[in-house]
Amino acid sequence: MPHRGRLLLAGALSALLLACQSASTAAPGAAAAPATVPASAPAVAATAPPGKPAAPAMIAAKPVAQPPAGRQAGGTVPRIALQALPFGFQQPLALANAGDGSGRHFVVEKGGLIRVIKGDQLLQTPFIDLKSRVTASGSEQGLLGLAFHPRYAENGRFFVGYTDTQGRNTVERFQVSAANPDQGDLSTGVVLLAIDDPAQNHNGGNVAFGPDGYLWVGTGDGGAAGDRYRNGQNKQTLLGKMLRLDVDSAEPYGIPADNPYIGNAEYRPEIWAMGLRNPWRYSFDRANGDLWIADVGQNAYEEINRVPGGTAGGLNFGWPLTEGLHCFPATASCDQSAFTQPVAEYGRDGGCSVTGGNVYRGAAYPSLNGMYFFGDFCTGRIWSLDAADGATFRMTEQLKDALQITSFGQDEAGEVYMTTFSGPDASNHRIYQIVAQ
Repeated sequence: MPHRGRLLLAGALSALLLACQSASTAAPGAAAAPATVPASAPAVAATAPPGKPAAPAMIAAKPVAQPPAGRQAGGTVPRIALQALPFGFQQPLALANAGDGSGRHFVVEKGGLIRVIKGDQLLQTPFIDLKSRVTASGSEQGLLGLAFHPRYAENGRFFVGYTDTQGRNTVERFQVSAANPDQGDLSTGVVLLAIDDPAQNHNGGNVAFGPDGYLWVGTGDGGAAGDRYRNGQNKQTLLGKMLRLDVDSAEPYGIPADNPYIGNAEYRPEIWAMGLRNPWRYSFDRANGDLWIADVGQNAYEEINRVPGGTAGGLNFGWPLTEGLHCFPATASCDQSAFTQPVAEYGRDGGCSVTGGNVYRGAAYPSLNGMYFFGDFCTGRIWSLDAADGATFRMTEQLKDALQITSFGQDEAGEVYMTTFSGPDASNHRIYQIVAQ
């Protein structure tokens, strides 16, 4: 896989690098493609869902679940181990739960399948087969994300992010089958977004519901290198942004009434934050509403951003003017005071493509409570971030293994898992649970 003009990793799996800083084959100087919703989509309405008052731009912060006393006092950081699930997958990119009390795990495979782990069995029939809709030819293309509606147990709605057969960054809604709760109904698909993308890389693709009940969509800057298409700071494109959609008030979606740019014609109203290069995995802390975003860097730095629960929208993470805590390019000068700064970064000595994770909120390993886990695709390193004061974070390298870390996920109980490309057999890649050592 090309990475700034050179191979990142040897071997067949290197061609599968997701969220990497790969060079594009698009012609230099090509015009940026506009970000659009389908022409048939109705106009969105700037309203709150019926019967629900307008929420703040992020739901009010909940009381912080305190870490164990030893960590509050700056004690020893708990260590973790990895426990493999007894199933093989083909290029797994995400793990999600339906929040319906079933305890099932849903595993997203790059090629277009969503698989179901039910109890101690991996069901042979996929939850849904999207291969006819998905293009996975590019290393960062494919079926990339899955989110279940907060009221999935009532309405059976789930949402996926993928690159379609035209290379567009797509978000589509489906219904579960009326006849079988372990299968989605392909015929019910409704496209919310189909964003034109000038290159194969930097597709984002994650979708997640926030504690506010809205759907959050993270998009990359359109690909190539150095924000060639000038999307990161472009107010009129959906690329390089964090989008916030109300999927309950209108078809195919509405705009939350408190999105930061409502009524400002300079901005697309879907935008909640801007200045992202390739947000490869973001998640909400279920204890306090904090939003954690991992943004893949360009030449030198990978970054982790944390947005405290209760923060209003309108943030700017700086790309392409900043990379991590530094001006971009390194020879440039920049005023970083207007940008939201990451809480952690690492350089090329740590890896080359960050994979964002989750805050542990399970009950099985109390010592891990409140720790955020993330990794690097290229080096197989796993780190934790934790803080006694909720603001100053210490970054601890937990493990380094011969794994290509593609994503993290949580089950209904708050236990944390990690999807990987592990080993030469592309049909037998593994998922690991993070456990206390």
